[in-house]
Amino acid sequence: MAIIGIVAVDRNGAIGKGGRLPWHYSADLKFFKETTTENVCVMGRRTWESLPKPLPNRLNVVLTRGAQIAEQPGVVALGDKQSALSLAPYLSRDVFVIGGRQIFEAFAPEIECWIVTEVPLAVEGADTFMPTDFLRGFAPRESRLLGDGLTVTFYERSR
Repeated sequence: MAIIGIVAVDRNGAIGKGGRLPWHYSADLKFFKETTTENVCVMGRRTWESLPKPLPNRLNVVLTRGAQIAEQPGVVALGDKQSALSLAPYLSRDVFVIGGRQIFEAFAPEIECWIVTEVPLAVEGADTFMPTDFLRGFAPRESRLLGDGLTVTFYERSR
């Protein structure tokens, strides 16, 4: 079991605009689905609300400080990071931290590796960005072309 950050960023580090992903790339969505299926996806309430439905074939862990999340199969609402981390020893799956920015920042000390898809554009009017130093202490291990002009790079924590 590993705790993995997975994110797509534009050339300026943007990850969102108006509470949504500011792009749609089939290759990125396919890669995300293949990578996270049968695992755990931890997200904040706003990321949860941007989804049309729970991510199928994954445990959706939603961190929220008070908003009610309707009970449904495959969805667990928790109040804080520690509650989510307390589940980890009981999980036989990887835990993917999928956003947004506050969740990425909160889990930064626990993230063991990053999977970063580079989107070949600069989103005008983007309003949510990754912290500029989120890859500090990580080294690239491998890069792959996904199609649609996208590159995904796998980073591991430097030893």
